[in-house]
Amino acid sequence: MFMPVTRSRLLPVRAGSQAAMLKLAHSPDERRGGGVMAWWNGQGAAPVLAVQGEALLMVRAPGDTLAPMVRAGRDEAATAILCQVVARLHAPRDSPRPAAPPLAKLFSALTQSGDPTLARARQVAAGLLETARDPVLLHGDIHHGNVLDFGADGWLAIDPWGLVGERAYDYANIFPNPDLASVTLDRFAARLEQIARTADLEPARLRAWAHAHAGLSAAWHAQDGSDPATARALLALLEAAG
Repeated sequence: MFMPVTRSRLLPVRAGSQAAMLKLAHSPDERRGGGVMAWWNGQGAAPVLAVQGEALLMVRAPGDTLAPMVRAGRDEAATAILCQVVARLHAPRDSPRPAAPPLAKLFSALTQSGDPTLARARQVAAGLLETARDPVLLHGDIHHGNVLDFGADGWLAIDPWGLVGERAYDYANIFPNPDLASVTLDRFAARLEQIARTADLEPARLRAWAHAHAGLSAAWHAQDGSDPATARALLALLEAAG
């Protein structure tokens, strides 16, 4: 089963007068992410100063993530920023996109799971993958902690996985983040309406991707023994709503 590995070593450094972050990748997945960051060339993602092998040198964000904005009661503003960042990442580029695995490979942890409690999520994911549309190079792990305030450069993404698949998937991980307190029916409904409108997505399909991703997240938690509470809460919310 395929699950992106995130064990990079991060070191705050300086590149001349520029505050920078050195990321040393410990897996092929993370090395691929460095190439994706370089291809984005500062458009929606942190500017890359250099990349070689396992080493990625990028500009260091002077500001915080989006999580404090949500906790301060500004969820709509945070969601708007996430949508703007994703749109910039998905914008067409002149150069060919770097090689990346298909989104279906990421979902193998769910589609190959025998957990009966994930049966509905498996069905939803299979249907989406069979009818995939609007393929783009996906970040793959967009959430409030992976979008940072870069000051004059605005809000930019870090830590992509790099996958090719339907663009709607990059919005799915917004729903269970930044923490379990975000998983309420009212907040889900408000985010669904806002994201679908802003990103020009069909609400029902966006909802389905959120369902599929929650199932995938639950399958990952089962694999590594981590706490599945947030993924399970979102699954329960979606499946209770029908």
